[in-house]
Amino acid sequence: MPETLLLPLAALPFPNIDPVIVQIGPVAIHWYGLGYVVGILFAWWYSKKLVSTPRLWANDTPAMKPADIDDFLLWAAIGVVLGGRLGYVLFYDFGRYLDDPSAILAIWSGGMSFHGGMLGVILAMIFFARSRGILVWSMFDTIAAGVPVGLGLVRVTNFINSELWGRVTDAPWGVVFPNGGPFPRHPSQLYEAALEGLVLFVVLWALIWKGGRLKTPRFIGGAFIAGYGLSRVVVEFFRMPDAHIGYLAGEWLTMGMVLSLPMIAAGLWAMLTARAPAQQPAQ
Repeated sequence: MPETLLLPLAALPFPNIDPVIVQIGPVAIHWYGLGYVVGILFAWWYSKKLVSTPRLWANDTPAMKPADIDDFLLWAAIGVVLGGRLGYVLFYDFGRYLDDPSAILAIWSGGMSFHGGMLGVILAMIFFARSRGILVWSMFDTIAAGVPVGLGLVRVTNFINSELWGRVTDAPWGVVFPNGGPFPRHPSQLYEAALEGLVLFVVLWALIWKGGRLKTPRFIGGAFIAGYGLSRVVVEFFRMPDAHIGYLAGEWLTMGMVLSLPMIAAGLWAMLTARAPAQQPAQ
């Protein structure tokens, strides 16, 4: 809808929260970075809780030990940061970083891709699981269960940073972002925080604790991948595409959709083909 046809009859003021929590000399702690740290730590704690609850697993035998989760924490952090940054560079702004390769290291200035971060963590899980003799799909299930909390937190920090805002709207909850022009826009970051964070976490929680789906390897991992992809596609109808990419077709198809559609297909395949392992014979 053309922006000139919309009048900001009702809009919410931007809260104008400082993106920097505290700065000591040249060192600054940003909400954005804190979101990643808290998200990773929560996933670590929650994964340990899952593998410490035998009844959730087939034959009451967890696929790994809490110590394995401790050891994987560093692998996960490296996978998230390297994969997320390289994914953004390759998928969203390759030309800019080709002109200035040194900017690739400036992670504090923003620019992380979930799709890239996910690929980075998947590779880390594959290498780690194989090195420990852990079933790779069960590793996926365990780690994926807690990831939505981190996703939700990071999307909230995107809102605080006044970035990745949505399309112009006349909805009463539209927000006038300080760098988004004079018109109210969808707070699409908060839509993503709700869908990818809260809703997806609750769904996975119910599948695990009420549905016993950790007993069927790859079901929870598939539900996470499909759930994220579906949430992202929905939000892309409200979110403004990156200015340097724009729409790929008409005024609806975006790069986020293109990268998310295969995730939905892969997640559905994983869920539909998940099978419980054979029952262990009594000793």
